[in-house]
Amino acid sequence: MKYVYFFGNGKADGGKDDRDLLGGKGADLQEMSRLGVNVPPGFTITTEACRLFMEEGSLPEVVRQELHENLDRLEETRGKKFGDATDPLLVSVRSGAVFSMPGMMDTVLNLGCNRAAVEALATLTGDRRFALDSYRRLIQMFTNVVKKVRLDAFEDILDEAVEKAGVPSDAELPAEYLEEVVDQFLARYEEAVGSPFPEDPREQIEGAVHAVFDSWNTPRARKYRQLHDIPDHLGTACNVQSMVFGNLNEMSGAGVVFTRDPATGEKRLFGEWLQQAQGEDVVAGVRTPLPMSAPTDGSTNQLSLETFIPTAYQGIEEIGRRLEKHYSDMLDMEFTVEDGELFILQSRRGKRTGTAAVQIAVDLEEEGLLDQNTAVQRVEPAALDQLLHPRVESDAGQDVMATGLPASPGAACGIVSFSADEVEELTEDGKKVILVRPMTVADDVGGMAAAVGLLTARGGMTSHAAVVARGMGTPCVTGAGALQIDEEAGTVSAGGFTVKVGENITIDGTSGKVYPTSIPLVEPQITGAATMLMGWADDARRMLVRTNADTGEDARRAREFGAQGIGLCRTEHMFFAAERLPHVRAMILAEDEETRGAALAELEPMQRADFRELFEAMDGLPVTIRLLDPPLHEFLPHHVEEYADLAEQLGESAEVLHARGQMLSGENPMMGHRGVRVGITAPSVYMMQVEAILRAAAEAKANGAVVVPEIMIPLVATATELRWIKRNVYEPSVARVAETGELVDHMFGVMIETPRACLDAAAIAEDAEFFSFGTNDLTQFAYAFSRDDSAQFFPSYLSTNIMECDPFEHVDQFGVGELAKMAIERGRSTRPDLKVGVCGEHGGDPQSVVFWDSIGLDYVSCSPFRVPGARLAAAQAAISGKASHGGTR
Repeated sequence: MKYVYFFGNGKADGGKDDRDLLGGKGADLQEMSRLGVNVPPGFTITTEACRLFMEEGSLPEVVRQELHENLDRLEETRGKKFGDATDPLLVSVRSGAVFSMPGMMDTVLNLGCNRAAVEALATLTGDRRFALDSYRRLIQMFTNVVKKVRLDAFEDILDEAVEKAGVPSDAELPAEYLEEVVDQFLARYEEAVGSPFPEDPREQIEGAVHAVFDSWNTPRARKYRQLHDIPDHLGTACNVQSMVFGNLNEMSGAGVVFTRDPATGEKRLFGEWLQQAQGEDVVAGVRTPLPMSAPTDGSTNQLSLETFIPTAYQGIEEIGRRLEKHYSDMLDMEFTVEDGELFILQSRRGKRTGTAAVQIAVDLEEEGLLDQNTAVQRVEPAALDQLLHPRVESDAGQDVMATGLPASPGAACGIVSFSADEVEELTEDGKKVILVRPMTVADDVGGMAAAVGLLTARGGMTSHAAVVARGMGTPCVTGAGALQIDEEAGTVSAGGFTVKVGENITIDGTSGKVYPTSIPLVEPQITGAATMLMGWADDARRMLVRTNADTGEDARRAREFGAQGIGLCRTEHMFFAAERLPHVRAMILAEDEETRGAALAELEPMQRADFRELFEAMDGLPVTIRLLDPPLHEFLPHHVEEYADLAEQLGESAEVLHARGQMLSGENPMMGHRGVRVGITAPSVYMMQVEAILRAAAEAKANGAVVVPEIMIPLVATATELRWIKRNVYEPSVARVAETGELVDHMFGVMIETPRACLDAAAIAEDAEFFSFGTNDLTQFAYAFSRDDSAQFFPSYLSTNIMECDPFEHVDQFGVGELAKMAIERGRSTRPDLKVGVCGEHGGDPQSVVFWDSIGLDYVSCSPFRVPGARLAAAQAAISGKASHGGTR
């Protein structure tokens, strides 16, 4: 087996189809080399080598041998030698996973530099300062990445030298000061590590390769994979590449550029560069970068790349066009300009916001680079969630404390926190938090994912914070240089305003503005390119998408998002209103049918009005209404003193009612007196609801609406339960409605939530005209996991790879999925036209939607804001014609 693939001088051992083996970065480097793009020569060590490394805990000898053979080949290709005293070869070592993980793994630059190389580089370039700067960068990165010493371990040395030299930053340090800095760095390294800095270039390179493979399993990398559903077993490739020097002279620099705007999708170069710098300076955000393009308003910016080194800018434009046409996608390129010559260090599919993803897909279709189905498949369903971010309604009259760069669109209000760990804790308590930092680092990824917004004082549009925020769809403002962040005092100040940790601010990632308080936000609408893309998606999909909605407002919003009906109305949510709760409690605690009947008579017109509003909002579309499901004790007070008013209403003592309520709570309420069991023990409750549904449907029809009611019985386990309800509750209620008014056409069905119901599905289908899977409870009962308690142990299941994902987030296809398949097959064996849907959380999860399509569901139902994503996922499932095979055996 081959573990190392070489590229350079227009040739390559691999290409773009080898991503699983070479990682995204390696495959693209090989492909660009084949295309004749000016890529510094090098080679890629495969993901298979990484997996061997993880198994053995060190670099296997066969991989070491191929590594050194290809180092020899690189010396021959470049005409230089490692450690040579006259013309030394230097390389970079970078990670490159199959799926892009920006900033999560490690990089080391300038490997091969040592005392002899410094002298040679100084002589070759006539620039001793450049040679020393390259060496001090290597020492700093090697110490941090390979030896795991904190990156800031050298900052005091640099700060002292900058102050002593009287220059603005380390980029301007004269050579004589850098001599001292290098000596101090070497001493600090030996002090921290316990041995001298390695002078042997190949020892440096082996250490860096080891560190890159090791970085696959750092906490930040594992957290990122968890957030983005990337499997842990894949490993990363490692790219060893000849160094080119953006820090060589004033005609040198480095930058990151997107071939289209990653925030909006606009067709223009978007990026930043730093003069006399290396690539890590740009993405780390330690210096505020310069613009790529000259201003379009007629003014001049001498430090834009277009103005300062126009040939490099033109080269990037030309290469960007070629690569976009080749890959039929928007790309993100890292480049270095060395003494005016342009080199492309990597290209990859560019991270983009949801807005940009949709715009780019539609534009590429219009440009003839994609067909409509491929355009639909190019947009992640989760990206549509980002289009639904709130925006600032109007900032007229609002105080603005600072303005930074609009790094990721959307607006967010939340309390200020300076700590990523604290953000995670606060969000678990239900708080909305904005993470405020001088700049983010890779270890902040957990807090960045939990925050509703990100704000940094430093960094540009391609900094770590910006790239990660855009990938997550989180509003973000970077480079707000006016911010003064005082972590000791717990304050952030700018523009004459001071906000304390725990107080509210608002950020607008679309404009870059920061407001020192909460301001009103408005919900967005899907328009323009998104409307066109969703039209293509709707043409392609087979499965319908409904919504879970309990109010007319939710129903109307979901319909605006493209919902094709209501798949779940939870009637219990209507009972918690203050004016209704006393009647609900009286109904539950009544000792006799007369008292219960009086309470139900008060509730019936309220329920009827609720249902009528839903039917009218969903004019012409089906509305599935689930009868009362939760344990009855959930509606009751918790303390005896809270029963006083109820006691007066029912003419009984508070103590007696409290005791009766305690009896209802049960030992295991989620498996106790709930669902269909309420209908059997208190038939009048379900009768009231059935009659309210049918009478509301008739009223809505009289008002001009086309009504399609569906009555659903929850938590059925046996066919005999459903048959009893049908004969003793449903049919008498229907008869009463028919006697006193118009009876509209409707359906009678069941919610499949128990494994027993899946087994008995053939018999259940004799009475049920439709099935709707309640996968939240079905997952609980299949696993004997409680959704409310699984957080206590489930992280251990994930970290030990006992399970690949949370079964409440993505449907377990091998367990719960098999139960669903069985129920469908058995149900349709009895009733071939049986309509089947799903209405649990898995109805809106894109990964699960693909599975539901594969087993023949007629529809999925999800919360209103998940409807667009479910529509897109259903289309992608239909286009691909196959399901994924995730789950846990």
